[in-house]
Amino acid sequence: MPPQPPQPQVRNNILKFLKSFLGILRILQIVFGAGLWITIAANKYEGSIHFVLFVAVLFWLLTLALFFLTLLDKQDLVPLLGGDRWLATNLAHDVAATVLYLPAIGIMFYKRGQNSYCNLDVYPYRCLYKGYLTAAVFACLCCLAYLLSVMYGVYRKCRREQTVI
Repeated sequence: MPPQPPQPQVRNNILKFLKSFLGILRILQIVFGAGLWITIAANKYEGSIHFVLFVAVLFWLLTLALFFLTLLDKQDLVPLLGGDRWLATNLAHDVAATVLYLPAIGIMFYKRGQNSYCNLDVYPYRCLYKGYLTAAVFACLCCLAYLLSVMYGVYRKCRREQTVI
């Protein structure tokens, strides 16, 4: 039995979400988050960088889950968090991500500064400076994407409450 083609309504909803501001932000969060944890995992890391890796992977996975649940319009199936609470759930996720990415940025820039001595052409050993700098840039981009998502979520929440009143 061949698989059924997607219904036009479902396809339209998917395309509508992918073209929306939140859909584009979620894609950017996934791409920047993946760039961050892949950059860290590809280089030697120790100590406080474990926290950065934890934040990057945790919010990358949570953002993937939110993205696909919203993309497939299945947020009503999530107990306690779906339905009418979905906007607040997204907002709480984005606020937590923004708050936890801020120390991650500080850690990456601190580690970059610690390794700035090896950023010379004549330095013969493996240098983590460029890896840490790249990870710091990805962390900043992630934090910015989540911050924009927070502002958009607050705007939507306020607009929604005004229409209820």
